[in-house]
Amino acid sequence: MKVRTETRRTAIVETAAGVFLDLGYEGASMKEVSIRLGGSKATLYGYFSSKEALFIAVVQMYATSHLYNAVADLVVEPGISVNLEQSLLKFGRNMLKIVMNDSTAIKVYRMVLAESGRSGMGTLFYQSGPSQSIDALATLMAASVENGVLSKGNPRVLAKQFLSLLTAEVDERLFQQDPKPMTLTQIDELVATAVDMFLRGALPR
Repeated sequence: MKVRTETRRTAIVETAAGVFLDLGYEGASMKEVSIRLGGSKATLYGYFSSKEALFIAVVQMYATSHLYNAVADLVVEPGISVNLEQSLLKFGRNMLKIVMNDSTAIKVYRMVLAESGRSGMGTLFYQSGPSQSIDALATLMAASVENGVLSKGNPRVLAKQFLSLLTAEVDERLFQQDPKPMTLTQIDELVATAVDMFLRGALPR
């Protein structure tokens, strides 16, 4: 019985990323990944049960892994007060630093956009990252509404509204051929503007 290793798993995901980016989700196959990897399909299936599972691993490594640390910082423990503004600022920085400057992550996003109308790729992508961010933000919003920091409203709607403000000025980069990296100062300015606008609209009056 062959022993699975994290190093081998990482190598598989890295190879698969190249296949998906070259051929798209529908055009990619487990056979092509095994050929480029230089191993057998049996070995590949020993790590990933399907192309769908392999794609999710690619998305998590290159496009949504940055969200985990950002989400972890949003965890609200019962009875513990949090500074909403600082929490949103930190989340925004963690998110945009990767989303805006990681070329592979941008390519994965583009691939998802291109394939979403033809397959379930968009749903897989959403469930493997963005939905978790919305859940965490919604929990933070719910606690802030309960504590009177925010006016009453649907926590998930508030979470989505904040995310929309956060990406309002940078979504166009996904459609640019070779967007220039953003400096940390530029990112901080974008995040500060988004947080300020959100709080101005959501604070109790």
